[in-house]
Amino acid sequence: MNRKLKWGLLGSAGIAATALAYAGSYFYKTAVAISKKDFIADMDMEEIVADDPWTEEKQWYQSVEKKTLTIRSTDNLTLAGLLIPQAEETQKVAIIAHGYNGSNKDMAPWAKLYYDLGFSLLLPDARGHGDSEGDYIGFGWHERMDYLKWIDQIIEKFGQDVEVILYGLSMGAATVMNVSGETLPSNVKAIIEDCGYSSVSKEMAHQLKTMYKLPQYPFIPMTSLITKVKAGYWFGEASPEEQVKKATTPMLFIHGDEDDFVPTHMAYELYHSAASPKELYIAVGAKHGYAYVADKVMYQNRVKHFLNLHMKDSRYPLAV
Repeated sequence: MNRKLKWGLLGSAGIAATALAYAGSYFYKTAVAISKKDFIADMDMEEIVADDPWTEEKQWYQSVEKKTLTIRSTDNLTLAGLLIPQAEETQKVAIIAHGYNGSNKDMAPWAKLYYDLGFSLLLPDARGHGDSEGDYIGFGWHERMDYLKWIDQIIEKFGQDVEVILYGLSMGAATVMNVSGETLPSNVKAIIEDCGYSSVSKEMAHQLKTMYKLPQYPFIPMTSLITKVKAGYWFGEASPEEQVKKATTPMLFIHGDEDDFVPTHMAYELYHSAASPKELYIAVGAKHGYAYVADKVMYQNRVKHFLNLHMKDSRYPLAV
């Protein structure tokens, strides 16, 4: 190989490596770092709009009594959450996890659902979201350890007889599924996930193909490497599909059959991987995060039926 060709090849390799590093940094900033997400449609869950399907829920959420709780994460972040206690003392608490780039303010519909079922509520803001500290999105992976702390705080506050359920939407669904694979106290009786992804790598690959028409390789591995350096985790390890294989807590999987943001096939991957008692509800005509909108009565009935099976003394009547 002559010197000119050698330096030409080295130069080309250097340019390619630089371009790949730039692309990885761009996708990290776009997807993982805390920044404005132009590819996510703004959905104001506080303002009441014309023909709003959640008018009652939003009005309730704005007026109900709330208390702020905080925990300190293992990596020294102050994380905040809202506690909504029942008017009368209860031994049932639902911990509700919001989605990507959102906050607990987005969860009025689901908060009221579980409040009306007699649960006191804890709505944490994920790290880097809402009132919680952090400069990156953990996609439910680091958050799983945060939720172990939230669960401990609820047991300390409500007593050793408290029954806890976990509910999550989208990235929040990934969070509660990731929690399912950890060693949980017996107080955690049920986990309900709605439109969660089976793994960060698969979801990133889907978005890369959908938004940019790019292949998974080499962009996902490079972005994963940058995420490991800056945020402390690899995409490959952040896998709800692997976590539910270790689960012992009963789980209800919910997904819309028209979800093109987190593809519906992921719900089947998760359901078939889960080791614990499980149910699957595919909501007809529902896009991402809209299963409850598509059929409120069916959604409520599936949740009630599941809780009747797995919560002590639960007797929730089903609507007809």
